[in-house]
Formats: sequence, C-alpha cells, structure tokens
Amino acid sequence: MNPFCEMPKTGKVAFENWKALCPKPYDKKTASPYTKTRTILANGTEFEAVTFLHQLNRHCLNNEIRRTAAEVRRQEQQQQKRLSALKPIDETILETTIAYEQIAVDLTADLAKKEKNPLVKAQLDFALLEDFDHLYRFSDLLDMEEGVKGDKLVGYYTEITPGRPTISEHRHPHDDIRRYINCWQDDLTTRLNTMIITAAEQQTMNFYMNLGNFYHSETGRKLYSEIAMIEEQHVSGYGSLLDPSCTFLESWVMHEYTECYVYLSLVETETDGHIKDIYKLHLEQELNHLKIASDLLYKYEGREWEQLFRYGSEFPPLVKLHENKEYVRDVMSTVRNTGNKTEITDINSMPDDADFFKYQKQVNGKAENVASHDVIVKYIEKFGEDYRYEDSQSAEKTLRDRKTDNTELGRVKGK
Repeated sequence: MNPFCEMPKTGKVAFENWKALCPKPYDKKTASPYTKTRTILANGTEFEAVTFLHQLNRHCLNNEIRRTAAEVRRQEQQQQKRLSALKPIDETILETTIAYEQIAVDLTADLAKKEKNPLVKAQLDFALLEDFDHLYRFSDLLDMEEGVKGDKLVGYYTEITPGRPTISEHRHPHDDIRRYINCWQDDLTTRLNTMIITAAEQQTMNFYMNLGNFYHSETGRKLYSEIAMIEEQHVSGYGSLLDPSCTFLESWVMHEYTECYVYLSLVETETDGHIKDIYKLHLEQELNHLKIASDLLYKYEGREWEQLFRYGSEFPPLVKLHENKEYVRDVMSTVRNTGNKTEITDINSMPDDADFFKYQKQVNGKAENVASHDVIVKYIEKFGEDYRYEDSQSAEKTLRDRKTDNTELGRVKGK
C-alpha cells in the first residue's frame, strides 16, 4: 500500500461526541495477549503524535500552521481517548504492565529482525534484553502480591526469565546517546523502526512515570520508579537515532506516514472485530492527516512529499506481534553489553575509569538497596525460588540458578 495514493473519504477533520470515545473494553480474561499489546502500540503512536504536534506549536511562527496542527491534534487526542477506553476497569496496573513489557519484547524483536542498519539493530537488541528482564521482575511482583501468573497473561508466547539484570542497566546519560540515522539515505524500514520504537518506549516511560506511584505497595512503587528510569534511558537511546536535520513539516509528514503504517499493521493482524473497526476508522483519519501535512509541506517549503521518499513510498512488510522466543535466546549472547558513549560494547572491554562504573557506584551503591533486586530476593524468601516461565533453561548459564538473583552480570568485569 502507498498511503499517498489512497484518497481519504473527506478532506476535513471531523470531531466525535463523547459516546464515540467510550467503546466497549476488551475482556481481560478472554482477549488475546496481542490484542492487549496492539492497543498499547496504537496508544503510544497517538501519544507521540500529540507530543510532536505540541512541540511544533511551540516552535512555529506561522499561526495558520499552528491552527491546522491544533485541529489535527484535537482529533489525535480523540483517537487516544478511544484507545485508552479499551482497557477494562478490572485490569490492574500491574496486569497492564505485563502487557507493556510483552510488547516491548515482541515488538522490538520483530523490528530488529527486519532492520538493515547495524547500528539501529544493535540498539534494538540491546534494549530488548533489558525489557525482557523487566518482564521477569514485574511478573515476580505480580505473582507475589496479586497471585496472578504472568505466563497466562502473555499467553505462553513470551518467556519470563532474567535478561540483562536491571541493576546492570543503569548507565551514565552520555552512554545512551547513539549516532542518528540519515533519513535521506537510510532504508524506509529503518526510518519507520526508529519512529515506532521511540513512540512505544516513550509510552511505556510515561505509563510508569504517571502510574507507578499509584501502586499499592512500597516494593512495587520502588520497582516502578527504578524501571521508569531505565525507560527514560531507552527513550534517549532510540530518540537519538532520529535524524535531527529534518524540518518540522518534514517530520510531520513522516509522523503521519508512520501512523498510517502502524494502523494498517493493526488492521491486518487484529483478531477482535470490534477493535479492528476502530483501527480502520483511525487509518482513514490518518490518511487525511497525511494529506494535510503533505499539503502544508508543499505550501510553506515548496517541497513535494516524493522528495522525502525518493526510494519509494510503498509500505514495507507490516509490523506483526508474535512469538519471538528463539530470537530472544539468540540475542542473550550479548547480555554482557553496555553503553560506552555512542557505542555498545562488552562490559569486559570498558576501561576501569569509565563513566559506567562511576555512575553505578553513585546510583546503586549496595545491591540490596536496589528495588529490582529486592523484589526477587523477597520472592525467593517467600517461595524458595524465583518465578519463571521457560521452555528450557536460560541460554545464559549464569542466570540458571533460581535461588539467587545475579547482580554482577553485565555490571562487573569477568562475570
């Protein structure tokens, strides 16, 4: 599909009443795990759209552009409210969190498999193992405090076992900034991947930042606080991949193109007919937004949309959320990696005076003070061993002991 060749049914932005923004939620007991994760992906896409258009509003001198952006942004906000209403009221914060971490694992894996730029793929694989570990730690908390098994929530599609230990993920801010891509030369898939994953991780960061303090236990509140900081690092890493040389209008066109791509992916893969109809509606609206942004690009910068897509604007293969167990196991071979300025390198290659070690000492101190470690210690004390869902033992031998939480892997040289 080439979204620029699709004629939207109307060239106007139409607003809806409150009833239309309150659709029937999915049933948390019967809905597919990937129905839940797709709603998160769509929601993150809309949050990014709204955030971007607010930034445009604050950095634009032209009131006609600002008014048009406000009109489009209002409809993006309505879309976001409709998507948020799909979450049922009886789904706890922690149950929703499991879906957030499942999409972080399976979306990242799907994008990484298709990624041709080695630097972007390295960042995807790097953050993948960290979100994989977050899924494990939140799942232990879920079983310990709510008596709910994470394996059922993920539909047995995603393993729940340690990745790069969260305690090892805390890096100096300088070590999460990567080299940015060239949107004029890089493959279209790379451009889409960077925008999609930045939006998805930003959504996760916002969710933990805003809701973590509503969790009912001190152990959980601390865990959300710690992992929210890692999500900040992920957003920094992914966001730094985006080409900063693009103008606001060029970026707007690319944002709308990405939204069209995401919604078509959701339409093609969603199994719930009710929710699929919502995605179809939003796709139609995004096609109109794309035309609006493209017209503004031509009017104010004298540029045709074709100039942004010189190698073609047909959508590449769509995003599909599915099982990625073997891919994640393969990536576990890089579990000792960490950030070193723009590079991703094995911890054993880091100089002893690297910022990573200084930051670790300053922020973490003793391991027993770190929430992500504490939650596993408490679970083991209560049940004798940690909670996991594995098809077979961990691909990393040092992570196979279920009675001890490894706090040195990827953090201490030689471990």
